[in-house]
Amino acid sequence: MPYTLLLHIVGEPAIMAETEQLPSPNDNTITVTNLRQRDGKDLTNVDAEATHFIFPWTRINFIEVLGAEEEEEIVGFARD
Repeated sequence: MPYTLLLHIVGEPAIMAETEQLPSPNDNTITVTNLRQRDGKDLTNVDAEATHFIFPWTRINFIEVLGAEEEEEIVGFARD
């Protein structure tokens, strides 16, 4: 299950990304995919062919883990 993250990078606006697993306390970096702006638009300073991005912890202020969009159960009316 991928996690959607909001990365707050030192001196930069926050960006959204995804990762397969949350980093452990022993990790020195975090590897993410699907970098984009908060509004979902592509980043202009990232190559279009790049797939994975590695950030060192020294460049990250903090990370927000966004909740997954839960599937909404639709209850309809039925006639007998």
